[in-house]
Amino acid sequence: MSNGFFQVPIPKNDPILNYAPASPERTALKATLTEMRGQQVDIPLYIGTDEVRTDRKLTLSPPHDHQHPLGFFYEGDASHAQAAIEAALTARPAWAGLPWEHRLSIFLKAADLSATKYRYRLNAATMLGQSKNAYQAEIDSACEWIDFLRFNVYFATEIYAQQPISSDGVWNRLEYRPLEGFVYALTPFNFTAIAGNLPACVAMMGNVVAWKPAPTQMYAAHVIMQILKEAGLPDGVINLIQGDGPALGKVIVEHRDFAGIHFTGSTAVFQSIWRQIGENISVYKSYPRIVGETGGKDFVVAHSSADARVLAVALVRGAFEFQGQKCSAASRAYIPTNLWDETWGHMQQMLGELKMGGPEDFSNFINAVIDERAFNKITKYIENAKNDSSVTILAGGNADKSSGYFIEPTVILATDPRYVTMCEEVFGPVLTVHVYDETKFEETLDLVDDTSPYALTGSIFAQDRYAVELATRKLTNAAGNFYINDKPTGAVVGQQPFGGARASGTNDKAGSAFNLLRWVSVRTIKETFNPPVDYRYPFLAEEQKSW
Repeated sequence: MSNGFFQVPIPKNDPILNYAPASPERTALKATLTEMRGQQVDIPLYIGTDEVRTDRKLTLSPPHDHQHPLGFFYEGDASHAQAAIEAALTARPAWAGLPWEHRLSIFLKAADLSATKYRYRLNAATMLGQSKNAYQAEIDSACEWIDFLRFNVYFATEIYAQQPISSDGVWNRLEYRPLEGFVYALTPFNFTAIAGNLPACVAMMGNVVAWKPAPTQMYAAHVIMQILKEAGLPDGVINLIQGDGPALGKVIVEHRDFAGIHFTGSTAVFQSIWRQIGENISVYKSYPRIVGETGGKDFVVAHSSADARVLAVALVRGAFEFQGQKCSAASRAYIPTNLWDETWGHMQQMLGELKMGGPEDFSNFINAVIDERAFNKITKYIENAKNDSSVTILAGGNADKSSGYFIEPTVILATDPRYVTMCEEVFGPVLTVHVYDETKFEETLDLVDDTSPYALTGSIFAQDRYAVELATRKLTNAAGNFYINDKPTGAVVGQQPFGGARASGTNDKAGSAFNLLRWVSVRTIKETFNPPVDYRYPFLAEEQKSW
């Protein structure tokens, strides 16, 4: 029982540590990397009260050193998906009935644990398991994950505080119930913060969850489960399972109590799941909530008034940080003829300075792509470009997977603005540039808008305010997150709610109250203090005769 209207701490974005030479955080992180690289972790499935280990044991290795074993995780099957559902539904009554301030306290404690005791373990697990450099890990597995927890707690209380007006003699109230059933969280490899947030924000609103992380993100997912358990999350509220996606998914989406999916991943997978949900719609107790972010073909368009050096920095960072494996990464650029030579000159200098290798060496800007499948897909695009006379490889183009899945930052110059790498999501360190006639800015904006089916992020670079306004207006539907004179990556929780439309997803804005509202089912309660005792309304009375 709650005996007060409680104010949660006002959230602030967690400070980003810079890991400069001789800094205490650099020393601590390097020590943690050495420790975790030198041991072998054993990662179970977490189902209800049990840590489950199966007879299918899979090796966990760094993408940048794929022969080195970091440890093992276990693959489940359909029976484990069923067990996770049962554990979640068993936990649901107590969890849904827990007063909200006790629920949210768990996630505030998880944020503090992540910011202190577990900060370097989270970052090291992300660096080793996903091949992120220290800074990319810091802004992801530390800061963004912590921000998601603290800001979502605050947004939840704002939602609970939204109440209707009441007329005389009546008290109206809104009750924000968790969904009836369980939610499936299907999460990606590329952001530890997203992988943790998708199940955590759902549970925060009183729901129970079956969570399947990407296999290549299991090390950091394991650390997140340890944090949540130490913070006091009851058994069965979030159940971590692993295994063949279609096999697990079939059990989940055919279950009567399936209440929703929180998804980040490929468009093809999301559309397949949506079709399955539609085919099973008559099975469900309620209409499932479908929330997903599925990728992008993110653009940078420059006006003739843009600052060439600012543009070059944004392209190098936006396209090649974390090897371009961000759904928001800059992957197609439209640069006017008057700026191209200067912009490319700056980019050449920067690209010539970038070092590539494992993230344990803090001087490496570029690390490995996530696995062999990604390596093969990305390099196929590059090899096709090498053999196509209509495009030119300006930088990079080389790759080596002998010891790690390394691909050089690659810049392709395309005379055809609809060349395949201007249109399709590559999800790797490949930037395709089209140089347009500087007098055809407006026509180029139309091209930007209709080239790709995606609409996640995009940027306009210009000093001319009329050009900024024109681009903002004409590209209204081309990006859910639109940047002016900045790279199209790096959305900050509480500052830039993240999500796109069209083929990029349902645009439910992770890191905002909009997303949390999808995980509640609102009940209106009207209480009348002086109810009527006569069915008759005044208009039914007969008029008095005047004679």
